[in-house]
Amino acid sequence: MSELLTSIQLNGRLHPIQPGQTLTDLIAALALTGKRIAVERNGEIVPRAHHAATVLTAGDRIEIVIAVGGG
Repeated sequence: MSELLTSIQLNGRLHPIQPGQTLTDLIAALALTGKRIAVERNGEIVPRAHHAATVLTAGDRIEIVIAVGGG
């Protein structure tokens, strides 16, 4: 029996995830660890302190915005 591929909407595009994957895992996979980002899951901001405990599920709508400095 093979594992079914699960996906989320990431910034408007389908993105595959593994079962049990957390927001922290996703951020690391996208090479965004340590960057100034804001994460929204299904229309609600997820505080950085909750990223490790937030398990992604099929159909989640995730928006990640990277803060850009400058003037």
